[in-house]
Amino acid sequence: MPYPRFPQEPEPDFERLRTVLARGTPDRVPFIELSIDFPVLAAIREDPFSTNPPDLHRQYVEVYRRLGYDYCPVWAGVSFSRKYLPTADDTAGLPHDQRSWLDETHGTIETWADFEQYPWPTPKAVDYTHLEQIAASLPDGMKIMFAYSGVLEHLLWLMSYQGLSYAMADQPDLVDAMVRRIGELLLNVFKTAASHESVGALWLGDDMAFKTQTLVSPDVLRRHVFPWQRRLAETAHAVGKPFLLHSCGNIGAVMEELIEEVGIDALHSFEDVIEPVTEAKRRWGDRIALLGGVDMDVLARGSVDLVRRRTREVLEVCMPGGGYALGSGNSVANYIPLENYFAMLEEGWRVGSYAA
Repeated sequence: MPYPRFPQEPEPDFERLRTVLARGTPDRVPFIELSIDFPVLAAIREDPFSTNPPDLHRQYVEVYRRLGYDYCPVWAGVSFSRKYLPTADDTAGLPHDQRSWLDETHGTIETWADFEQYPWPTPKAVDYTHLEQIAASLPDGMKIMFAYSGVLEHLLWLMSYQGLSYAMADQPDLVDAMVRRIGELLLNVFKTAASHESVGALWLGDDMAFKTQTLVSPDVLRRHVFPWQRRLAETAHAVGKPFLLHSCGNIGAVMEELIEEVGIDALHSFEDVIEPVTEAKRRWGDRIALLGGVDMDVLARGSVDLVRRRTREVLEVCMPGGGYALGSGNSVANYIPLENYFAMLEEGWRVGSYAA
């Protein structure tokens, strides 16, 4: 099987990652990813995944273990009906059958009538079967990283970017109702997941920015987004579990509030053209953990030697003092060559030890 060439068989130890999330120094730098595209996992495994859910989940856990992760990700088993544009063929190296895009100009919910008629998922509709099956498959030392998308992402997906922009001016009461409906469901899901003994940490994905600034004004984030993020963080902290935030884009204008008001333990998603993880380490590394940051462009288009060199550069800056886990700047997308992904992991194992 085409797995990375490690000097020894990986043995998961979630305490390694927990130490990092508390800004401590573990035995070696752990690996972390928000997600690894399923076609990538299938290519690594070579044998087809089972169509029987318990067996598939067992195989899924085993791939993560052999890749050197101390956790297995589980995403919340609930979805919101959304409006998509027509699909197109996926041209990546390890393609999905099709690629799809959300409609950014016309949302599923644009009026109060849409809101009232929308099939809102309820807490009872959330399926935790995959959480239970993965928990039953975990080897000793491994935990679940439970993840779900945040209020702003769902708001944008349901109303569209353009639709939300107009609604904030023309129908602020509708935006308020949307936020409350989404936030209440997220809070219920996070409370349930946080209480599960196999869940080691909770990870919120809430993209709030693009290359130069936040997607909506900081004042909108303060009103609609941060209060719910804070409640989710408090839910995790109430049971002694870390709260991680993933957000793409330039969130520098609100970083202080994310640390002090929301209470994030760690930040993920870094892009060299915005703020390299090495710079984020210098600015924020004494207050929160930093996760990932090997740039996606390097991983997608660089040579194996470049990936190894950039990984070493990142580790040289981010390892001192602890509080850092190695991974991509965003996710292991299906357009990243496997040899580049493996080079990052192998280099991380080779130089990521804190042992004298």
